[in-house]
This record gives sequence, structure tokens and C-alpha cells, in this order.
Amino acid sequence: MVLKLIDATQAKSGANIIIEGESYSVKSNDISKSGKHGASKCRIEAIGIFSGKKKVLAVPGHERFEVPNIDKRKAQVLSVSGKNVSVMDLESFETMDLPLPEELEGEIEAEKQVEYWDVEGQKGIKRVL
Repeated sequence: MVLKLIDATQAKSGANIIIEGESYSVKSNDISKSGKHGASKCRIEAIGIFSGKKKVLAVPGHERFEVPNIDKRKAQVLSVSGKNVSVMDLESFETMDLPLPEELEGEIEAEKQVEYWDVEGQKGIKRVL
């Protein structure tokens, strides 16, 4: 469920937007002034929330982007097997298998608590608590 729509000129650093169906976090937004014959242009640099891919866009200032609904939740690690982590949500007690992030590989162990994000139905572990 999309939270709201924003113009490209409102996509400030740190904002989250959806580009081509994937959630991205904006790192920078260079806005050029409107000229005599045209509208303002925006050059947006964004990093994928889960994929880590960098994307650079040049769009008109009136282009609209969807802002994803991000639900930050806590979970307890039940087990770690290969590249998957089995976790249990601390509020709903729902169990799920999530991919193990490369940057947290040595830190995640059984019985530890983690923060995971649910972004438009896609879930991923972001940090160890």
C-alpha cells in the first residue's frame, strides 16, 4: 500500500521512493532552475533499500513518485542456516525465513534480536539490536 505521492523536487536526501516497482532511498537530488522555455529538472541518485543497487535518474520536476509504507519491526533469531535466517516477530509471533544480509553475516546468531523492515510486502533484516 503506497503511502503518498510526491513531486521529484520534494524527494530530499533520506526520503524513500519507488522506482520501477522497487523501493529506493534518495541520496541526493540536484534541482536545476526552470528556464525561459522549460520546467525544472531533477537529477536523483538513489540506493536500493534491499538490493543496494545505485540508480541515477534525470526527470522533470513535476514527475511524481510513490512513497512506500515502511514498517519497522523487531524479531528474535531462531536459527541461521546458510544464507537464510529464521526469525520470529516479537509482536505477532509469526515465523519467517529472511535472507541473511552480507554486512551482518558475523553478527547474527540464534537468540539475538534484530530489526527487520517490511517495505510493500518485501521483508529484510536491517540491523542487530
